[in-house]
Amino acid sequence: MSKSCQPGAAALADETALPNIATALAKRRTLKILAMGAAPGRLRPHRGDYTNVIETMLERALNGTDVLIVNRGVSGELAAGAAIRMRNEVALEEPDLVLWQVGTNDALAYVPVDEFASVLSEQIAWLKSHHVDVVLVGLQFTRRMTRDEHYVAIREKLRVIAAQENVPVVRFYEAMQLINSAAHDTLPAADEFERNEEGYNCLAQYIARAIAIGVFGEAMRPPKPTGDTGAPATVPVPAAK
Repeated sequence: MSKSCQPGAAALADETALPNIATALAKRRTLKILAMGAAPGRLRPHRGDYTNVIETMLERALNGTDVLIVNRGVSGELAAGAAIRMRNEVALEEPDLVLWQVGTNDALAYVPVDEFASVLSEQIAWLKSHHVDVVLVGLQFTRRMTRDEHYVAIREKLRVIAAQENVPVVRFYEAMQLINSAAHDTLPAADEFERNEEGYNCLAQYIARAIAIGVFGEAMRPPKPTGDTGAPATVPVPAAK
């Protein structure tokens, strides 16, 4: 994990198994991921979007595995709309895993928390019934929304449902909050809802870490150093160059 992303790793406490991926990899050396939710930002022109970075990292971490990410993210889409599209996309693409970036748009649109929770729970149950694993990616970090009660409520509900359903959630809000603090407010903030390239690189590394741990569990953890404080360990997923 790159040095600039390391402070955020302390927020990534959810490490949950991905049984369907593990089963699939035992039969074949391919992994197909369907990316849904908020449309990912683009990196430098020769790098594509952040899903390309995740592919590269996972292929290095899951040595010998061919990783394909089908990106069906739509900017501004609410969870309810993504859930409807997702069922069609799953039928068409037959992925092993759905990577669902969810919550930010619902929070900004003030979708009722209970309504958001119902959509999320039902969709996770549907994916499980179709033998598709899911990794949730939480809300974006923005200083302007740190005191918005609804934004906070959606963020917390996402974490609660992930725990109830036993699925991994990448706590991107908390991770970026820690990175911002560690950087002493030096990160670009021209557009609070548009991540810079380093932010996307960190997100890609956090997602790759969650998937690698979900597949291999303890085997992907480095040994705890002497004097370990109990902070979550990081999977040594190579940073994109």
